[in-house]
Amino acid sequence: MRKVLIANRGEIARRIIRTCREQGLGTVAVFSDADKDLPFGREADEAVHIGPPPVPHSYLNVDAIIAAAKQTGADAVHPGYGLLSENAAFARRCQEEGLLFIGPSPEVIAQMGDKLTARNVMHNAGVPIVPGCKEPAKSPDEAAQLASEIGYPVMLKASAGGGGIGMQICRDEAELRQAYQSAKGRAKAYFGNDAMYIERYVDEPRHIEVQIAGDIHGNVLHILERECSIQRRHQKVLEESPSPFLDDDTREKLCSAAVQAARAVGYTGVGTVEFIVDGNKQFYFLEMNTRLQVEHPVTEEMTGLDLVAMQLAIARGEKLSFAQEDIKAIRHAIELRVYAEDPVTFMPSPGTITLYQPPQLEGVRIDDGVETGTQVTPFYDPMIAKVIASGADRSEAIKRAKAAMQQFVLTGIKTNIPFLLEVLEDEQFVRGTYTTRFIQERKQKSV
Repeated sequence: MRKVLIANRGEIARRIIRTCREQGLGTVAVFSDADKDLPFGREADEAVHIGPPPVPHSYLNVDAIIAAAKQTGADAVHPGYGLLSENAAFARRCQEEGLLFIGPSPEVIAQMGDKLTARNVMHNAGVPIVPGCKEPAKSPDEAAQLASEIGYPVMLKASAGGGGIGMQICRDEAELRQAYQSAKGRAKAYFGNDAMYIERYVDEPRHIEVQIAGDIHGNVLHILERECSIQRRHQKVLEESPSPFLDDDTREKLCSAAVQAARAVGYTGVGTVEFIVDGNKQFYFLEMNTRLQVEHPVTEEMTGLDLVAMQLAIARGEKLSFAQEDIKAIRHAIELRVYAEDPVTFMPSPGTITLYQPPQLEGVRIDDGVETGTQVTPFYDPMIAKVIASGADRSEAIKRAKAAMQQFVLTGIKTNIPFLLEVLEDEQFVRGTYTTRFIQERKQKSV
């Protein structure tokens, strides 16, 4: 590995470039017309234009990305997260073109990319799964029959889904029938696959995920957990680690189940096993993300490890450089996602950033992809920065996170910074007793 093409954009492209530079690796950025002036293109050693703003014509244009790699002499491709990162066909194409794909095998990506297949694989491996169907529900009538067998409330999900798209809680048959066709249509539009499945909805749910890493020599380890229950529309807004909810015994069982899941599919690379955890601390497999997570800095700040460096080492065929007993939570870390969106409605708020001054404070890390003058367009995810605050304990991390939000200067567009401050000051959050219903319940109280 000598030169890495980053098949992504914005803050994650900058993040990957940073570690590649530290390792003496050359970097290639690819950019669309909308991103021609963003910092990540300037920071890479080389940058190649790949098309107009819409993602099908640029960041999902496999031929253009492969051509950029060939043109610049890149010998490896890092997909980042989102976009092509969990596209098995892209990973396979990289292999066919002689490019090292920095991630797991195409076979593992394909297997875990189908949520229904993943459920069945984990069930066979002895990993706890939420009660649900084993085959897609092919019609509203079939969905209603399956839901009656599982028991309401149920969660209707797109088999190929992600990011909360194609998901809906249904508390009775009428809601299920109404939701079925619309969810199926969204799944087809976003993923090209309209298969839907049903599983029981877990009461008082918490969304907790475990970071895993596996090398080609058969070593698989967990790198502890992340609490991801502060969500809107099934998309994460704030993550922290360690989870304030887990006790040591449950943490050990949860992390062991994640390793068991990774071994079941022969996982190589850095990835995440996500679980839903109920109020009694019973946990169930949710999905496996075969890529770097948006919230990976939480784990990095908690442990002092560099997960991108780990990805590069595994891709080079190296053994993991540490043992399970070496993994320690040396700090508490909290990540807040700053979005260009209305802080009340959560609707995107594109526009020009007229002043951008992120906080510079002890124990606060900023991963961003913008600057003063950046045009935030409607073509891409509205996340513009991640603020990661860490401290000796949770209270110190919260204190630093609040200071960072209070000192963050970002004008010209609406952002969710006021909302994030409200979360940090909420008594339920401070106590650590929140669930995935936190935002919904706050809205209900304010009505």
